[in-house]
Amino acid sequence: MKTGFAAASILLLSIVGAYAADTEGEIKKIDRDNLTITLSDGEKFKLPGEFDVTALEEGMDVVIAYDEVDGEKLITDMQLPDQ
Repeated sequence: MKTGFAAASILLLSIVGAYAADTEGEIKKIDRDNLTITLSDGEKFKLPGEFDVTALEEGMDVVIAYDEVDGEKLITDMQLPDQ
């Protein structure tokens, strides 16, 4: 019984600590040093470490899937326009 309660508690904490969402918009600013982008609406997102930042340009429209963890929006997937 304790094992089931512990597993349920861990699952609940992982759900509360992070959630998935998506958004779209135009890239207003790219911070290559900190691996972040800011969209035209002011929302800031953290890029994954292995992401090729050179593929991004300011003014580019993107669709972003992200997880929010401890108040930081971490990009999990991004669709770029066809080039």
